[in-house]
Amino acid sequence: MSELPVIDIAPLFGEDEAGKAAVAAAIGAACRDNGFFYVAGHGVPAGLIADLDAAARRFFALPEPVKNEIAMDRGGRAWRGFFPVGGELTSGRPDLKEGVYFGAEEPPGPLPLHGPNLFPAQVPELREAVLAYLDRMTEVAQTVMSGVALSLGLAEDYFRTGYTADPTILFRVFHYPPAPPDPESWGVGEHTDYGLLTLLLQDANGGLQVRTRDGWIDAPPLEGTFVCNIGDMLDKLTGGHYRSTPHRVRNLSGNERLSFPFFFDPGWDSEVPPLPYAPGHRWDGQVDFTGTYGEYLLAKVSKVFPRLFQTLDEPPR
Repeated sequence: MSELPVIDIAPLFGEDEAGKAAVAAAIGAACRDNGFFYVAGHGVPAGLIADLDAAARRFFALPEPVKNEIAMDRGGRAWRGFFPVGGELTSGRPDLKEGVYFGAEEPPGPLPLHGPNLFPAQVPELREAVLAYLDRMTEVAQTVMSGVALSLGLAEDYFRTGYTADPTILFRVFHYPPAPPDPESWGVGEHTDYGLLTLLLQDANGGLQVRTRDGWIDAPPLEGTFVCNIGDMLDKLTGGHYRSTPHRVRNLSGNERLSFPFFFDPGWDSEVPPLPYAPGHRWDGQVDFTGTYGEYLLAKVSKVFPRLFQTLDEPPR
């Protein structure tokens, strides 16, 4: 059970306008409340999810020297690859997790955070699973954003033909060891996501918590769903009408925990002014960002991986 709403988005894939309107209304209410909800009816095959989970577990079971064969410093400006426990910072503190960064598979090029992924030779099935998952999740995210658009009184294809016509796709696979007794040891410390939309697949072990107006609540795994939350950029685009909510992770299950966050963001060169309907001032008094999404994203990256950010101009090795 969860205190967060579960929204079946299946009508958004069809032609029933009344069904779409009902889904959009539910998404709008969730975004105004906590910015978090569960997505059901997404159509991603259970077999694909099982294959991804199994391949990821095989990778994280490898010795660390083997995992380091695809270390992030080998990805150069593409910002892809493996990092060890403590290798990522949240609010300036090391996280109690290890992980692998992926993104849209592209040839090497001049843009930071674009390029080829790094895949382990020892787990060849991970490549196929990740790339298939990215394709399916991109369509799910576009569909959720169509519901967001309708909820804001915009055309259903407002994002698909604009901000996300050529989206920035980032994907992570995180492995959390069981948390120690220290109450300050967090798998991921309190933070908000800095993009547009996040779709999270989590295994059965739980650990995600969301800060609501009434305090922290658990967001446990619900079979057949993704946890969806909006990020800071959608908060900014709506003038704070839709809320990017702090959340955190601590693995108290006693088991190894895997999570698979998929980040769906505006195109790299997209300008990000407020949406047409949005009020002129943010609810929290902050100044709206101006510029391209790529400029915004690079500024955020520099705080998560300071050392890596200094090497973004280097080619892959």
